Amino acid sequence: MWETLDGIEIKRYWMYASNSRKALPRALAMFSFTFMAFFSIPYLRSKKLDFLIVGSPPLTLGWAGKWISRLAKTHFVANISDIWPLSAKELGAISEGRLYRLLEKMEKSVYRNADILLGQSQEIVDHISSHGGRKVYLFRNGVDPSRFDLTRKVKRNPAQPIKIIYAGLLGYAQGIADICREVNFRSLGAEFHIYGTGGEKDEIERYLHENPDKGIFYHGSVSRDEIPDILLAADMTLVPLVRNIYGAVPSKIYESMAAGLPILFSGEGEGARIVEENNIGFVSSPKDYSTLIDNIRIASENPDILEAQTKNCIECAKSKFNRPKQVVELHKFLLDNYS
Repeated sequence: MWETLDGIEIKRYWMYASNSRKALPRALAMFSFTFMAFFSIPYLRSKKLDFLIVGSPPLTLGWAGKWISRLAKTHFVANISDIWPLSAKELGAISEGRLYRLLEKMEKSVYRNADILLGQSQEIVDHISSHGGRKVYLFRNGVDPSRFDLTRKVKRNPAQPIKIIYAGLLGYAQGIADICREVNFRSLGAEFHIYGTGGEKDEIERYLHENPDKGIFYHGSVSRDEIPDILLAADMTLVPLVRNIYGAVPSKIYESMAAGLPILFSGEGEGARIVEENNIGFVSSPKDYSTLIDNIRIASENPDILEAQTKNCIECAKSKFNRPKQVVELHKFLLDNYS
C-alpha cells in the first residue's frame, strides 16, 4: 500500500498479522515482515538515501537492516526501543537455552554492524555500549508539547476530590485491577478515572459493579487524539508497572509532563528515576499499595506540592523531553558524523 501522510511518502509491505500468544503465529508475523522488507531495496536505491533507520524489535528486522542498507547503499541506523532477548526473558516469554543464545548472537550482530545505534532510554544506551555498539545516541520517545493546549487545562478546585487518570492498556503488566481492589480513592479525597482496554477489562468492570463506592470510574477505550483533552481535565496521572523491564520507560510519563500532570509512578527502573530526579511526581515500588495510598493522600492534602510539580512537568516537556527538538538534534548528529 502506498500513501502520502503530512507530505511524507509511505510504502507499506504485506505481513502475516497475528496477536496470538502462541509462539508459531507470532514468529510467522515477525519473519513475514522481515522477509517482505527486502522488497523495498529497489525503491531505496532509486532514492539514493543517506540513512536507513530500522526499528528493533523485532530483532530479525534489526538483523535484516544491515543487509538491506548494504544493498541499498545507505548508512545503517538501528533504533533500539527494547532490549531483546533480555526483555523477553524478563517477561517470562523465553528462558535461557539454545534459542536464547542464538537471539543474543543476532542482537550483538545488529550492534556491531550498525553505523549508529539509537537507544530510547539511558539503560538501553548503556546496554548497547557494553555489548559491542560503537556510536550510540540517546533518542528518547519524548513528547510533542504542541499537542497539549495548556490554555485549556482545567484548574483544580481544592474543594473537589483530586482527579487521577489512567489511560492505556489494561494488561497484567499494569496491574490496574489490583490497584482497584487495594485502594479506596474516595476515602483519600480522590477519584480514579480509567480509560483503555485489555486483558483485565472485564475483571475491572465486574469489580467496580460490585464495589461502586470507592471513587473509581471506568470510561472505556479512547482514541489517541482524545488523550490530550482527557489529560488536561485531570489533576494527576497514575503510571503503574508490576514488573520492571530493563530499559523500558512508559511513554505515558512524557504525555503527563506535556499536560502538566504530576505522576503517581508505581514501579522501578529508569521511569522511577526520571520522576524522582525531576520532581514531577511521587514514586512507590510495584504493588506497594501502602506507599501509593500515602502518596495519594499527600497529593490530595498539599496543593502547593502539586502546583510545583506541575510547573516542573511543563518545563521538562518543553526542554528535556521535547520530541521535535530531539529530532532536530538527531538530524545534526547524523550530519556531523556522516555529512
